[in-house]
Amino acid sequence: MTMENDDIFEQQPLGTAEYNENDIQTLSWEEHIQRRPGMYIGKLGDGSTSDDGIYVLLKEVLDNSVDEYMMGFGNHIDVTVDAESVSVRDFGRGIPLGKLVDVCSKMNTGAKYDSAAFKKSVGLNGVGIKAVNALSTDFEITAFREGQCKKAHFSMGHLVEESPIEPTDEPNGTLVRFTPSADIFKGYSFRDEFIEPLLRNYTYLNTGLKIIFNGRSFVSRHGLLDLLNANMTDTPLYPIIHLKGTDIEVAITHVNQYGEEYYSFVNGQHTTQGGTHLTAFKEAVSRTLKDYFNRNFEYSDIRNGMVAAVAIKVEDPVFESQTKTRLGSREMSRDGVTIAKFIGDFIRKELDNYLHRELDVAEVILKKVQASERDRKAMAGVAKKARETAKKVSLYNRKLNDCRVHLNDARGDEDKKQASSIFITEGDSAGGSIEKVRNVETQAVFKLRGKPLNSYGATQKELYTNEEFSLLQAALNIEEGIDNLRYNKVIIATDADVDGMHIRLLMLTFFLQFFPDLIKKGHVYVLQTPLFRVRNKKTAKRSGRVRSGDTPDDTIYCYSDQERIDAIAKFGANAEITRFKGLGEISPDEFRGFIGEDMRIDRVSLRKEDGVAEVLEFYMGKNTLERQEFIIKNLIVEDDSHIDQEYAIE
Repeated sequence: MTMENDDIFEQQPLGTAEYNENDIQTLSWEEHIQRRPGMYIGKLGDGSTSDDGIYVLLKEVLDNSVDEYMMGFGNHIDVTVDAESVSVRDFGRGIPLGKLVDVCSKMNTGAKYDSAAFKKSVGLNGVGIKAVNALSTDFEITAFREGQCKKAHFSMGHLVEESPIEPTDEPNGTLVRFTPSADIFKGYSFRDEFIEPLLRNYTYLNTGLKIIFNGRSFVSRHGLLDLLNANMTDTPLYPIIHLKGTDIEVAITHVNQYGEEYYSFVNGQHTTQGGTHLTAFKEAVSRTLKDYFNRNFEYSDIRNGMVAAVAIKVEDPVFESQTKTRLGSREMSRDGVTIAKFIGDFIRKELDNYLHRELDVAEVILKKVQASERDRKAMAGVAKKARETAKKVSLYNRKLNDCRVHLNDARGDEDKKQASSIFITEGDSAGGSIEKVRNVETQAVFKLRGKPLNSYGATQKELYTNEEFSLLQAALNIEEGIDNLRYNKVIIATDADVDGMHIRLLMLTFFLQFFPDLIKKGHVYVLQTPLFRVRNKKTAKRSGRVRSGDTPDDTIYCYSDQERIDAIAKFGANAEITRFKGLGEISPDEFRGFIGEDMRIDRVSLRKEDGVAEVLEFYMGKNTLERQEFIIKNLIVEDDSHIDQEYAIE
């Protein structure tokens, strides 16, 4: 809460606000969704991150189509997406024509409450498609069923046109087209980089299902085995263990990386935050391996380097939010069998049998666990000393300026924790600018001192004995893995010069080497700050450095040379250019806009095809001469002298 808000509360004495019948409102279903969209789709966003609301809308439509496939109807789905609109055509049974309008516009209307046809469905509460309707300026749904079709057209949940039932030659199924509201999802655009993983996951979980996305076909024949092969960025130490049973499928292997990496699903839904099923799976695998080897291994040693996936099908699943990212159910079905027992029994039997058959694989796993155990014991003293050091240097005062969400330990406020972020800055200058204008509720700042260690090829011991990285791990709370990560977004905020770029690369190397799952789960970002400010000398405000009234007609912040060129062309001879060489040069009042709601951040992604191991070895390894020759051959020198000659520079 800002000081201004505190003042407001002080000016309103208790007991003065009126409260009567006029204050009681009954909202229509679409108004409630539009006023409280977060209850239905999570955060809004502009499409620049994978959990933005527009992708939840797409998923809600796809869930219904996939449910049809799961019930045995239709073997492919056509998905067409441009920057603003979506079209999804499935070839299932088609919505019963007489209920077409109701399923889109009447809350708690659906076929999945008591119907055996949707026993283990994803969408159970009759809300998803209504949320898409209510949050779209244009929503059109057409049902094709037994040679007949019916169409309904809505705008923001209001029925615009309803066609009569007509004959058709189209095969059975449903077609949904929608355009999200630009007033609700400001400046949004759909991005393939977030849609493709979503669609691929549907195919991994539904072997044989073909999804055609903008003309490209996605299909999987081996389920979770294909998923791990597609997502692992390291070579597995042994062939992936792939086990399948009724309502359960798992895939397990180990790689030479730190930490653990899991993919969990319920009824086809990617539960990115895990839940009861993932907890049960991790426990069951650890216990089974411990019993098989008959050694007193710690579970952390067994799971270190593990990459695994688990998918189960549950009757009437209970998720902890409408976006279904975490499973809360404890029972598999109405017969009382718990999820923990169901998964535990399956893993204990099938994994144990596998290990007894594949003795070579068992031997590799044993060596990996023993190596992890040796490393942990060797690190025990070093880690303890590092934690003591962190306390002695007063972490929260010297390096970390935390946000109130964590200072107050707001355990019940998960929304704020999801909104929390930490800026990793270089030095006091940049960190000071951010500290002055950040949102103190949800934004923290960690200030680096100089250039961090090049961690390529380093050991964990070297990281713990390095004060900078030791304190950073403590600040993020990732010393024992990322399950207890304190911030949803870890944002690297360095200068836009050569030194700043070098520090950025050193930080990325650290995360790629020791916490790749932090990147894979979408927690690491890079802050984009403007390189130039181009101002119209005639119209821009000139009162000090605070220009809160400037508009794009007065001042343009440029994040690339091309944007600078375009801005200069717009203002012509009146253009006044400032080059920002460091974050500390940007005044706090200007900086406020760069880390606010509209801040530009690029998510750091990690894919198998990136060849990270080879890239790190070349750019961060000891091959200095080879790298020097590469730079010389590829050096491009730009001449900016014409800027000084043609335009005034502040």
